[in-house]
Amino acid sequence: MEHLSHFAREFLKALRNLLPIAAVVALFQLVVFRQMPEDPLRLVAGLLIVGVGIALFLHGLDLSVFPVGKNLANQFTRRGALGLLLPFGFAIGFAASVAEPALIAVAEQAELISEGRISSLTLRLVVAVSVGLVLVLGILRVLRGWPVHRLLIGGYALVLAVTFVAPPQIVGLAYDSGGVTTNVVTVPLIAAIGIGLANSIRGRSALTDGFGLVALCVMVPMVGVQLYGIWVYAFGDPGAVPEPGSAEQTIPWAVEHLLGLAQMIRDVAPMVVVVLFFQYVALRHRLSHPVRVGVGFVMVLVGLYAFVVGLKMGLFPLGTQMAEQLIERGAPVLILLFALLIGFATTMAEPALVAIADQAQDVSPAGISATAIRLVVALGVAIGITVGVHRILAGGPLHYFIMASYALVILLVALAPKYIVALAFDLGGVTTSEVTVPLVTALGIGLAGAIEGRSALIDGFGLIAFASIFPIVSVLVYAMVLEAVSRRRKEPS
Repeated sequence: MEHLSHFAREFLKALRNLLPIAAVVALFQLVVFRQMPEDPLRLVAGLLIVGVGIALFLHGLDLSVFPVGKNLANQFTRRGALGLLLPFGFAIGFAASVAEPALIAVAEQAELISEGRISSLTLRLVVAVSVGLVLVLGILRVLRGWPVHRLLIGGYALVLAVTFVAPPQIVGLAYDSGGVTTNVVTVPLIAAIGIGLANSIRGRSALTDGFGLVALCVMVPMVGVQLYGIWVYAFGDPGAVPEPGSAEQTIPWAVEHLLGLAQMIRDVAPMVVVVLFFQYVALRHRLSHPVRVGVGFVMVLVGLYAFVVGLKMGLFPLGTQMAEQLIERGAPVLILLFALLIGFATTMAEPALVAIADQAQDVSPAGISATAIRLVVALGVAIGITVGVHRILAGGPLHYFIMASYALVILLVALAPKYIVALAFDLGGVTTSEVTVPLVTALGIGLAGAIEGRSALIDGFGLIAFASIFPIVSVLVYAMVLEAVSRRRKEPS
């Protein structure tokens, strides 16, 4: 009964989170296009399935991913097994990234648009190795107590320096590849490991030291992909246009969903294998409450699959169709308004953001509100996507916009309270997940393909990067405002 009531609360909360998306759809369909959406019942059913999926997913995280990640970190720390912890970090980072569906989608788009010059498989391996290596660095940071803002400032200075010499064809793709390395399963696990380590080491703060692993996982692949692009466009084979796939065959509904669920299990299987190997073989320790963990993980998988099915039923086709309609109208103001509203609405529904915001509220001694964090992050994503769309409409080199944005981030890092820096960068990494990436990628490539003089490869990618940068800005500013208000209240009247 307790689990059922918990699920009901999560379901109602998920439906509230989906209301902004429904409102944006209704506004544009009824006011701008003056027509009813095709098959509105299918759209409503899709939203309800998404709500069920999010509720199952979040409840499953509480039963499985969060406790397993924290317990693993505690066991490594108690045993002083640094020699095992670092290989674990690399293995979990590599396994989580190489099978990441959003990364696979972006890599396949890059191979197609570059006419085979960029290899989808090589790009995924570059990103996966980068994430594995940077997780080792991130774990060392927590263990040694290195200030995360120094690593981030130095790292992004390197990212921008490489951007100066990277070919323009790779810049947008590199920043987008960094943004899609973190999905709704890997983010909670990585965050749980960081928080677990910080809680296990005397003198560490869960808020200041526990967060930051996700931020590093976003940053380093940007360097790796740009270096790969420099090599490809200087010495690589021009490649061949990929052969178009054969016509899709009609398969029964039940078989289609079983295959989809099996594919999702395959995508997360490498990460599960790594966790179980280190739990049972390396540490030789049984899982606490294995039945509960197993049930929770099944809930995560089923919830995530229901979430994706619900999106595909109505929101993805409708969102892509609305973007195409706006492009055909050629009304820049409406396109920018759509980018602003859909960026805010999709971010509010991101399950990974909900999970991390709740974790931040639980460990924060500074009175940070999970609801406020989600609103601030959603506003940042909305502004970022709008800026990115404006760049596509107006033209201009992508790297100038990105470098100016990160220069602003570095300035704010120097001014913001240090306890918020790691969390701010982590929140920038969790905004580009299963809801946002498909819609934003379709909008960017569609705009670039429809506007004369734009390149789908150079201009179509990059929106995900803006959706990652501006939430960092908004969260840092939010923390600075909180600090200013707190100081004013403490001043004697």
